[in-house]
Amino acid sequence: MNMKVKNKILLVGRILLLGFFLAVVIIPIYWMFVTSLKTQADAISLDIQYWPKNPTLMNYRAVLMETQFVAFLKNSLIVAVVSGFLVLLVAIPGGYALSRYNYKGKSATMIGFLVTQMIPGTLLLVPLFIVFANIRLQDTLWSLIIYYTALQVPFCTITMQGFFINIPVVIEEAAKIDGCTLRQTIMKIVLPVMLPGIIAVFIFAFVSGWNDLLGGIMFINSETKRTIPVGLSYYVGQYSIKWGEMTAGGMMALIPSAILFAVAQKYIVEGMTSGAVKG
Repeated sequence: MNMKVKNKILLVGRILLLGFFLAVVIIPIYWMFVTSLKTQADAISLDIQYWPKNPTLMNYRAVLMETQFVAFLKNSLIVAVVSGFLVLLVAIPGGYALSRYNYKGKSATMIGFLVTQMIPGTLLLVPLFIVFANIRLQDTLWSLIIYYTALQVPFCTITMQGFFINIPVVIEEAAKIDGCTLRQTIMKIVLPVMLPGIIAVFIFAFVSGWNDLLGGIMFINSETKRTIPVGLSYYVGQYSIKWGEMTAGGMMALIPSAILFAVAQKYIVEGMTSGAVKG
């Protein structure tokens, strides 16, 4: 077998593999979209319809007009964005310190961060519920923001440390020779170079907060303060599930994160690849 034939076989194999993974991602979204256009009778019908016989937008109208979906959307955006920025405020200096300084207990700190990733986040729910109740943060968006920030900081700090390691120290040394202070070096030189990694970490923290269900169920009681995952869960009743309205809400819930990924996809790829390469 000559090299040209071998390369063609490898190319076909890659295309088939990528096509398989694309189908795994696209088919559930397509099926959710199709279901959102069906009536309740068609949605629960045993007759499989790859496209609804009578497409309707009534499910979208019901979600927008008859529920607090807009409020859910607003709450999710506030929680995800604020927790994402708080994670960056802790992870950036933490990652920089871990990558640039050697101190007693550094290895223990890294191990501690890694160990936290093996502990289920659900174990924090009851202790935090008691703490939030005592400090009167129960049933507030701040309870979710603190919870999501606490969950994501260890992993995001380790990730930022990997990004910082790949930035040559000589760049900072040259800036110091030119008269820059440590703050000026970080703000004007290091962070601009780190922009892809920073955006990648923010998106990771944002999506984690956007998709979480358990925290919202545990800490939020008021309907007007629910996030989107919690709001969608109430379409599951004791005896029936409103498939059309739930999938319509799910499709609209995909829009903010889809826009975020579309706008920042270049930075996401650069950030993930730079963080994966050991410098």
